[in-house]
Amino acid sequence: QVQLVESGGGLVQAGGSLRLSCAASGRAFSNYGMGWFRQAPGKEREFVATITLSGSGTSYIDSVKGRFTISRDNAKNTVYLQMNSLRPEDTAVYYCAARRSAPSRAADLYEYWGQGTQVTVSS
Repeated sequence: QVQLVESGGGLVQAGGSLRLSCAASGRAFSNYGMGWFRQAPGKEREFVATITLSGSGTSYIDSVKGRFTISRDNAKNTVYLQMNSLRPEDTAVYYCAARRSAPSRAADLYEYWGQGTQVTVSS
């Protein structure tokens, strides 16, 4: 069993930065592929970024490439999402998710989810 708690969301002006953190409880965090997803009002949840178990591999949705960076610290049981050059269209609730296997872009393949953290980008 893994519990995930996100933090770091908030209100920021366009062009600003935020760093989201997702702290995981439980053992064997390094056995989980991790992902960040987001859901804007009236829209479906969408994939943002994933990172492999060791942290050596990452993937991103095209709209955030070059602006967002996913990373993880297995010693601290934490995954991060550094978000730079934020745009109003990045406004959403951001969720981290864990999967006991390689990460995936498909949300329904993740077993564990955090409660989400709100990111609001003003123009």
